[in-house]
Amino acid sequence: MEYGTIEREIRIAATPEVVYEVITRPEHIAAWWGFDAVFEGTTGTLSRTRRDGSGPVVVPVSVLEARPPRRFVFRWVQPEGQAATPENSFLVTFELVPEDGGTLLKLTEAGFREIGWEAARLEAYHRDHSAGWDEHLPNLAAYAAGLVRS
Repeated sequence: MEYGTIEREIRIAATPEVVYEVITRPEHIAAWWGFDAVFEGTTGTLSRTRRDGSGPVVVPVSVLEARPPRRFVFRWVQPEGQAATPENSFLVTFELVPEDGGTLLKLTEAGFREIGWEAARLEAYHRDHSAGWDEHLPNLAAYAAGLVRS
């Protein structure tokens, strides 16, 4: 199996404008992703309690591109205390395409190979992030559609 990139597509019954708000605004991110988000310009953090309950996890985020309502790109998961670079972090891209009154969301998370981890660690992170997106993207779709219906 190739562990370089994760790609997902999901159709959402909400306009790109609504979906863009849902993927970029802290109050919405908490609802579908479970992270408390704080953004200040092009930097921010995502934080939540660890799944095993052993305390908080805080993930720095570097926003590289914010083009409402079509594209949102950030880097994350770099080593603590280091700036995110192509060699030490993952690149997440949300592309929002208008489709039949709703949105086709295309997600790509890349950079797994570029980090240079040994195979077992690379595979574990790829598997964990794949499962995470498989869980959270349907939550995002349901949440965004619910905003439109309410």
